[in-house]
Amino acid sequence: MEHPALCVAAMLLTAAALTVAHAAPRRAETRQAPRQSAQEILAASPAADWRALDPENTLVMELATGQVLIELAPRFAPAHVANIRALARGGFWDGLAILRVQDNFVTQWGDPDGEDAAKARPLPAGASARLPAEFSVPIDRIGKSAGFTKLPDVDGWAPRTGFAEGFPVAADPKAGKAWLAHCYGMVGAGRGDAVDSSNGSELYVVIGQAPRGLDLNITVVGRVLKGMELLSALPRGTAAMGFYDKPEQRTGIQRVRLLADVPAEERPALQVLKTDSATWAQLLDARRYRSGWFVHSPGHIEICSASVPTRAAP
Repeated sequence: MEHPALCVAAMLLTAAALTVAHAAPRRAETRQAPRQSAQEILAASPAADWRALDPENTLVMELATGQVLIELAPRFAPAHVANIRALARGGFWDGLAILRVQDNFVTQWGDPDGEDAAKARPLPAGASARLPAEFSVPIDRIGKSAGFTKLPDVDGWAPRTGFAEGFPVAADPKAGKAWLAHCYGMVGAGRGDAVDSSNGSELYVVIGQAPRGLDLNITVVGRVLKGMELLSALPRGTAAMGFYDKPEQRTGIQRVRLLADVPAEERPALQVLKTDSATWAQLLDARRYRSGWFVHSPGHIEICSASVPTRAAP
């Protein structure tokens, strides 16, 4: 038989617990108030939040189906970008082809005979055949001069992430380095087994779910600003790794030029949103806290969640 004093004590504890439970305030609602849509935010953005393209750091790739614009990232891959400029000015890619389209991964272009020294297209004057790997840069290179804006959201691939000059950037302060992330639309330089075997002559663009496992393993040289649909919607290659079996399956490249070498009257009048602007911060917040059609708002983003907008120059 239980001791009466113990029974009374248990009853008092139970009553106290019930009193606390009933008295406890309800948890605050986490649902955010409706916000402006991305379209509304962009429509209201001031002119100062936009920038023009840098003609020396923009590639214009011309396909039969249209034009692809690629913004280069000399802050993160200076040797590769310098080589890519020389390749473009020397007409290296003119008449070459898209060689590989691997579903949910990459579209890749370059010289189909690049592996055969006897048949490979010679590199133009000023272009190097071998460059040092540029997988990361010292972290101080993404300071105030780069307009780096840190994301408060947690990232599984790096202790710090954010945007600099329009590019998605990951960083490790303890290791003292920063690097460009493999998000959708990012352009990298293909390489072989040796880390210093890339020179920018063979490029690829990410067309699928962000393969962040490639970060710090390949030199990333830029990102596509316009024309992603021309690269992502191509027929998939059926050979290993998405390469095309037959030459006639490839998509030809008419030519690739630097925007600086395109006559002024033919240049696309495009502007890019600054990623250190108030408008960009509002856009990121709009992605964290969705409204309208959405019934669930994640309250979270990561660097590959949102691409930096472009617009026709007013």
